[in-house]
Amino acid sequence: MARDTILFDINETVLDLAPLRPKFERALGDATVASTWFAMLLHASTVCALTGVKTGFAELAGLTLDRLASLHGRTLSGEDRGDILDSFASLAPHDDVRPAVEVLRDHGYRTVAFSNSSLNLVTKQIANSGLGGNFDVALSVEETGSFKPDAKVYEFAAARLDRPIGDLRLIAAHDWDTHGALSAGMQAAYLDRTGAPYNPLFRRPEISAATMVNLADRIIAADAASI
Repeated sequence: MARDTILFDINETVLDLAPLRPKFERALGDATVASTWFAMLLHASTVCALTGVKTGFAELAGLTLDRLASLHGRTLSGEDRGDILDSFASLAPHDDVRPAVEVLRDHGYRTVAFSNSSLNLVTKQIANSGLGGNFDVALSVEETGSFKPDAKVYEFAAARLDRPIGDLRLIAAHDWDTHGALSAGMQAAYLDRTGAPYNPLFRRPEISAATMVNLADRIIAADAASI
């Protein structure tokens, strides 16, 4: 089949960020700001992509963490700062990831880890999560000098994977990421991990589900029907 390659967003889609919460509780006195920090990080990366600021996701993560601490009237100790940032390399996968990826691979799909994180970090994340045997390729946007959802990072992925962009599909738990992929001409599937409304202004994939396993089943059925 033409659509034989699936890209997976990593942070939140594949890897569970929940273990960061107690670290923010200890460092800033509020576990819920873990989500605030990640949202701020994604916002900063989008601004950098839009305005041509050259940086890396790790640098942005540290700068955003310092800003969040300042907004809470805190200065992070080097130990707390390092503990939060270093934890990003050793997050566990969501429970539904491994069985879904295995089903897709059993049906002949090539699976690709595709992240805003550096190649060094995403490689460590996949290895430390125990998913090293579940992904054929790890791709980072860092070579592009930009971040998702910039169209050129999806185009970069297609060129690197030697596939027409329209034959690739991205799985992501972020509506801005699936919107970015669709806007660039890529297929997409939305993983609704939170139940939050999908932004009605964004392009929405035809395929969505609340679990990765259900999403995989729908992708397989949709691709089989398109042959």
